[in-house]
Amino acid sequence: MTEKLILMCTHGPEDPERATIPFVMATAAQASDVEALIGFQANGVMLVRNGCAEHVFAAGFPPLKDLMDAFIEAGGKMFVCGPCVQSRKLDPAKDFIAGAQVVNAATFVKEVTEATNVLVY
Repeated sequence: MTEKLILMCTHGPEDPERATIPFVMATAAQASDVEALIGFQANGVMLVRNGCAEHVFAAGFPPLKDLMDAFIEAGGKMFVCGPCVQSRKLDPAKDFIAGAQVVNAATFVKEVTEATNVLVY
């Protein structure tokens, strides 16, 4: 069985450290040949908005945009909570970066139950 790490990101640009750490962990997992998927819920959905990552910097960490680009380039998946998107009146087709996929709760449950480990930030 291949190892799979799910990282749930519930914080957005208002908390740069908690927004950045999931990407640090995900890129470290990828470098260790562990499949990584980042799920965005609550205000975490704001991180996949076009242009947002360019403005998120946490002291002591690489810029979020660099981590996000590395994660995507290495094949990382980004699942975004549909109800969270709707409650913020976001339009994924216009507002989101390439690769961000809106999913429902059943998809999150499936991914989490198949994962080796799940971390929540």
